[in-house]
Amino acid sequence: MSHSSPISTASQDMLLARLQETTDALGKLTERVPEISKLGHTIVRSLAKGGTLFTAGNGGSAAQALHLTEELIGRYKKTRPPIRSVCLASEASAMTCIANDFGFDAVFERPLRGLARPDDVLLILSTSGNSSNIVQALVAAREMKIPTLGLLGRDGGTALEHCDQAIIVDGENSATIQDAHQVIIHLLCELIENTDSDG
Repeated sequence: MSHSSPISTASQDMLLARLQETTDALGKLTERVPEISKLGHTIVRSLAKGGTLFTAGNGGSAAQALHLTEELIGRYKKTRPPIRSVCLASEASAMTCIANDFGFDAVFERPLRGLARPDDVLLILSTSGNSSNIVQALVAAREMKIPTLGLLGRDGGTALEHCDQAIIVDGENSATIQDAHQVIIHLLCELIENTDSDG
């Protein structure tokens, strides 16, 4: 009969330290609620005009960008009409085509230029703020007069100067930054679902 090895104190300490990082990051969000609310209302105003929320990110941030759009197209808590939202990182065939023909830096910019209209809004997610494809999408949105929003980390990176509004999660650990971004995503869903489109 086999016996499982006892879990080492060192591994438990490691996990507790990691959880503490996230707890600290989430605790700091309470003072950012006014900024989160302002960013959310920018999205609501765009949607009220018939606009679409476009989202983008790389890697884990791409998954979070898609998570936000599916909560809006589907449902977060309420059964209500679908909310116009498109994740620019969700079309693998389009992304590989664009990357192959124009380079990876264009994978978000090119569909944004093809699909977006003046009343739309772009929300990017990036832990570093320095991804070239994110920056190019923000530059394109600015040229198209589309509001640019960001969920960023560290010092905001290059993306910060191209965002009209941004929430920066202070910290160097990408996982911890993404933990906080996920909570912000759900706060935005809460606000969007519970705010009248003219509010």
